[in-house]
Amino acid sequence: MSAILNYKEEIVRRGFTIIPGLYGPEAVAAMTALIETADSSSEAFRKTSDLFAIRQVLKTIPGLPALVFNDRLIRLVRDLFGNNFFAVKSIYFDKPETSNWYVAYHQDMTISVDKKAAAEGFGPWIARQDQFAVQPPTEILENIFTVRIHLDATDDTNGALKVIEGSHAGGIRRAAAIDLSTDKEVSCHVPSGGIMIMKPLLLHSSARSTGNRKRRVIHIEFSDCELPANLNWSERMDLPLLPEE
Repeated sequence: MSAILNYKEEIVRRGFTIIPGLYGPEAVAAMTALIETADSSSEAFRKTSDLFAIRQVLKTIPGLPALVFNDRLIRLVRDLFGNNFFAVKSIYFDKPETSNWYVAYHQDMTISVDKKAAAEGFGPWIARQDQFAVQPPTEILENIFTVRIHLDATDDTNGALKVIEGSHAGGIRRAAAIDLSTDKEVSCHVPSGGIMIMKPLLLHSSARSTGNRKRRVIHIEFSDCELPANLNWSERMDLPLLPEE
């Protein structure tokens, strides 16, 4: 089975796949430098002792999209999902070395839109600092996939995601329904420069850090769905053309 077919099969069956080596050390260093030298006075930045996050990071930091959307990522997205997908949400997460930040099992059930407006099947709504999130119809969530770019090697000591394999296939599912005697829990170790592709309805959690290493991740969601006429994706960003195009 070719690598692409294997990745496709894993995403369908398990709800995720891990692909090493998509970005070399120089690209990782360049992305890290852009983020670390960015103007942090924007409301998109959130910093506590346990977490540093940047919402809408692709829009907030000029130059980052050119590094993130390299030819390898563009070809991979097209080979796995087709030519019509575009980015719809981007977040940067930095779990510091001493973080006690723990995230319980959950599904990612909201999308980012430009405003609050009545639309059948959309709700409840969340509004933070002029940013609007809403739970859409399940078929839109099932269409989305997430790419997590790991700037640091990630394992159980620095907050690797734990997932319930295959839980994306059951629609909306509450964490209370997890039964570890029958559900398969997997810890997702990703090398620096590697990516994890996952479905947002995959139940996932993040443990506290126990080592002395950061866990810096660029999280990007993709969709090919058009929203109702009165709503727009707030971060829609089309993939660049490849050189031969």
